[in-house]
Amino acid sequence: MPASKLDTLSINTIRFLSVDAVQKANSGHPGLPMGAAPMAYVLWTRFLKHDPADPEWPDRDRFVLSAGHGSMLLYSLLHLTGYDLPMEQIQSFRQWGSRTPGHPESDVTPGVEATTGPLGQGISNGVGLAIAEAHLAARFNRPGHAVVDHHTYVLASDGDLMEGVASEACSLAGHLGLGKLVVLYDDNRISLAGATALAFSEDVGARFAAYGWHVQRVEDGNDLDQIERALGDARATLDRPSILLVRTEIGHGSPHKGGTFEAHGSPLGPDEVRATKQNLGWPLEPPFHLPPEALANFRRALPRGQEAHRAWNERLAAYEWAHPQSAAEFRRMLAGELPPGWERELPAFAADDKGLATRKASETVLQSLAEKLPELIGGSADLNPSTFTWLKNGGDFENPAGASEGVQGKVGGAWGFEGRNLHFGVREHAMGAVVNGIALHRGLIPYGSTFLIFSDYMRPAVRLSALCRLHAVWVYTHDSIGLGEDGPTHQAVEHYASLRAIPDLLFVRPADANETAWAWRVAIESRRRPTVLALSRQNLPTFDRSVYASAEGLRRGAYVMNPAVESPELILLATGSEVQLAVAAERVLAGKGVRARIVSLPCWELFGEQPKEYRDRVLPPALTRRLAVEAGVTLGWHRWVGDRGTVIGLDRFGASAPGPRLMKELGFSVENVVARALELF
Repeated sequence: MPASKLDTLSINTIRFLSVDAVQKANSGHPGLPMGAAPMAYVLWTRFLKHDPADPEWPDRDRFVLSAGHGSMLLYSLLHLTGYDLPMEQIQSFRQWGSRTPGHPESDVTPGVEATTGPLGQGISNGVGLAIAEAHLAARFNRPGHAVVDHHTYVLASDGDLMEGVASEACSLAGHLGLGKLVVLYDDNRISLAGATALAFSEDVGARFAAYGWHVQRVEDGNDLDQIERALGDARATLDRPSILLVRTEIGHGSPHKGGTFEAHGSPLGPDEVRATKQNLGWPLEPPFHLPPEALANFRRALPRGQEAHRAWNERLAAYEWAHPQSAAEFRRMLAGELPPGWERELPAFAADDKGLATRKASETVLQSLAEKLPELIGGSADLNPSTFTWLKNGGDFENPAGASEGVQGKVGGAWGFEGRNLHFGVREHAMGAVVNGIALHRGLIPYGSTFLIFSDYMRPAVRLSALCRLHAVWVYTHDSIGLGEDGPTHQAVEHYASLRAIPDLLFVRPADANETAWAWRVAIESRRRPTVLALSRQNLPTFDRSVYASAEGLRRGAYVMNPAVESPELILLATGSEVQLAVAAERVLAGKGVRARIVSLPCWELFGEQPKEYRDRVLPPALTRRLAVEAGVTLGWHRWVGDRGTVIGLDRFGASAPGPRLMKELGFSVENVVARALELF
């Protein structure tokens, strides 16, 4: 059945708002909005549950434009359906200070669910959003009381499906049976450089069927009835995720550029804009024409959304009456509030020369947190026995229809979606993007764990977590050459500097068990930015805090461990496992008549944010004899040691040998620290 005149008018309104905005900016991607407008129109006007007057309504459907280069499609939909995105913002597309940046940013534009643009990230975020919905529904819904019941929709491009992160995440989604996840694949067979046939010829439907997805094909992306039927079938399929392969034409309507890569990443140009408007029967002037009938059609989303929101409020009120304790916890978690006294039972560790690996101390802290924070959920990339990041009483997040034996030893999906231990498999990049999706959903505090060396595999997702200022925790163990025999392929060297270079990311490398407890506290309290915890494989001494300053100093990024030393002549700075070398070297130096201050500097970012007065107390400007010790590249350390200080670092790769021998051979010994300190005099 052909589209009605109103449907056609509305779809062309999306197209030409996008075309005019890209043309005015002289920058952007018009092709995707022109080709994908019909499927987006059907989704947004016939299926999507949302309230434009309240973009944060918890039970809204989530829509993720994974193909973020087509951002004007999303901005047009947001403006037309009544979000707080006025026409002047559409006309300011890609300009300084606008709320319509070149790629969608979740903390800039009302209604944008995920920051997308790096291809593959958005669809993988969608998997995390669906996991969050499934977990919260399993935890809080009761018979007759469905307070969590929404879908995640993703619009993805050819480029998204070429990226490896999407393969990882979609494989996991199929395994888990995430039935509330629906992907619309804009199958236009064109990428930026030319036809996808140059590099991409696989049978996408067969691939996703092998992943365990429900696969449908829509052969005509302009056939609204086909799209509507396929979306209806996808929504009715709740035992597995769904993908719709929608055959579209990039730049649809453009007489000379439609169907070609020329419509992908550049404005059509004034002549082609005019020709396209003539071809589709659109007024040539003025630009940004908004037919009143089309606007009224889109704005029906406002009363529909308010009604859906009102009905949910009624369900929530009934739920609160029937299950007051669960409802109170539900509201608290959605608000991102921590329960009173959550930190009171964090473990304190007794002094111990042999001590603990900070990964083991982290395990103890994590179990304590899990008892107080039901919102804590996460796992590792198949490394639980090494990273110690499982929640012992949390159950495994599993496909309820599946049969497996996991951490809890329960068979047959006994925990189902209520489990809090996520098993990502050997999929580090997907783990990062999925954790971001969980954090974007709100209501949960997610973490992901692997060895620090493999943070390289997930760097794009970690960077996006910082760009989005997400409450995510990255738990990276085996943080140095101290792990030993596995050799340089597994030994982090440049990774401290690399992660410290990411703005709005806290990189914390605790020195002992008590600093680890405080590091976790910082991570839980850092609601507006992610935290990296870099933890040791090898045992580290637990310092006697009756002799040395409280590990609470970690909250300020750096602190003086031995404040009793008066008029110090030298400062020894260190992080993580190398703090023990500074502590031991200070004793030797004292025997030689040299007064040394020990500064533990576990988090450069937190220390840099402290008032200058505090920073100058820890590192007095007049005290220029400074020696830093860290088993990583020296890049960046002169910020703290100054021009006259020096660094014992590692501007080379490690080697395969037992950890203690390796540390000594590469200069990380008390003797070398003492010798290098004395050279400063």
